[in-house]
Amino acid sequence: MSTTVNVHEAKTHLSRLLEAVEAGEDVVIARAGKPIARLVPATVRTEPRRPGAWRGRGWMADDFDETPEELIAAFHGDADS
Repeated sequence: MSTTVNVHEAKTHLSRLLEAVEAGEDVVIARAGKPIARLVPATVRTEPRRPGAWRGRGWMADDFDETPEELIAAFHGDADS
């Protein structure tokens, strides 16, 4: 179940909304009818992090540190538009 509330109502009834989230409800906070945030239960890590768990699963291009001259010029405002 999902509930949408405006910012003023969220500020006024935050404790009630947090109780709803604890009970499993999805709460969306909207400004002028446009959803801007969602209250969801916080997740608690059950196991400690293991350093290096992603070792060997990613890669970096050989030219990662090489910046093209055109890009450098663009940052300095020297690029042709």
